[in-house]
Amino acid sequence: MAVSELVAIDKPRQSDLDRCVHCGLCLNACPTYRELRVEMDSPRGRIYQMAQVATGAATINDSYIEHIELCLACRGCETACPSGVQYGRLVEAARAEIESSIERPWASRFLRDLAFRKLLPSRFNLQIAGGLLYLYQASGVKKLVRTLGLLPARLSDVESLSPEIEPPFFYRYYGKVWPAEGKRRYRVAFLGGCIANVSFSRLNEATVRVLQKNGCEVSVPKAQTCCGALHVHAGIREEARRLARRNIDAMLDDGYDAIITNAGGCGSTLKEYGELLEHDPYYAIKGLRFSNSVKDVNEFLAAIGLNPSLRELPVAVTYQDSCHLAHGQKIRSAPRQLLKAIPGLALREMPLSDLCCGSAGIYNLLHTDLSLALLEKKMAAVNGTRAEVIATANPGCMLQLQAGVRKWGHGQRVAHVVELLDEAYRKQG
Repeated sequence: MAVSELVAIDKPRQSDLDRCVHCGLCLNACPTYRELRVEMDSPRGRIYQMAQVATGAATINDSYIEHIELCLACRGCETACPSGVQYGRLVEAARAEIESSIERPWASRFLRDLAFRKLLPSRFNLQIAGGLLYLYQASGVKKLVRTLGLLPARLSDVESLSPEIEPPFFYRYYGKVWPAEGKRRYRVAFLGGCIANVSFSRLNEATVRVLQKNGCEVSVPKAQTCCGALHVHAGIREEARRLARRNIDAMLDDGYDAIITNAGGCGSTLKEYGELLEHDPYYAIKGLRFSNSVKDVNEFLAAIGLNPSLRELPVAVTYQDSCHLAHGQKIRSAPRQLLKAIPGLALREMPLSDLCCGSAGIYNLLHTDLSLALLEKKMAAVNGTRAEVIATANPGCMLQLQAGVRKWGHGQRVAHVVELLDEAYRKQG
């Protein structure tokens, strides 16, 4: 199918719009509505606007774009909806329709092209960017800037959300196979992501080790690339399709028992490759097969039965649900099951653990004030548990929560569930 034909179908489907009965049960589950109390910034209000555009009663104007782009796409409303409205699919389609219908200002076009087409899909460019950021970090300039408050308030807030760079980068694992410890039970592929390869290298390495401990031979395919999740959320669907095809070609037909991801946001998109490519005559079936093979690492480990040789980790932990893991993939119990399996670990539930922390991909960079308002409330819930560690299952959430700890926390450590498992496996008695 030609690109022009794909663009034509990248808009909200009438059948999806019609499922919304405007009951309002989604309102309390929506972070932007809870914060702003504006009907047009609720799921119900946004669907109403999409329907108006679909029928021609309204146009894609500045107001419409503002309300659609202010959505976090956290999909909390999907969990609350009694009618089964696929809101995530609707808002992503609305953004794709906007992208194909308007011409953004030059600066916006330049930055979007730089981020989505030049940086995220390019292993070389990510390593260059990572190296430069590491110099900024290791030289002490980053600490000095933060300590002296040299940046204006807006830039300071954005800078506080930037990731730490972790050399050596995870790319050194690419193209290698890591054997199972003991008897091999499964043969899996691990998708390292894009930014995670330079800023969450140790998390990715811990994921490989934990899979090995649980009888998995772990391949890290060399030809893999960015999953395309950030592109889908931004409405840049054709680039996302290109990345999806590359990942399918890199991993699908090598006989893996599962394709593993440790990022809730990436996993949600990976599991929707079938939908993303449903109109592609060559990749439609491949996309479905790929999606059915994808497993979040928490989901996979909980399903296969965890290797019980875990040493005691005496620490109080509270768990923050990744939105796309809880609402998109419907995985809630698996991370908690794994945490409870660690001897000595005390799990303390926080209120509204599945309400968005405000990260939402690059939302915290684009709508920083609202993102931080949501984060402040999240940290109040975290602090109320008096836990020493905040566990989550998505690197984006980890960055956001680390910023929250610096700003409003009590010195808590932020960790991925897999990092805690890795420590329990490696800890000396």
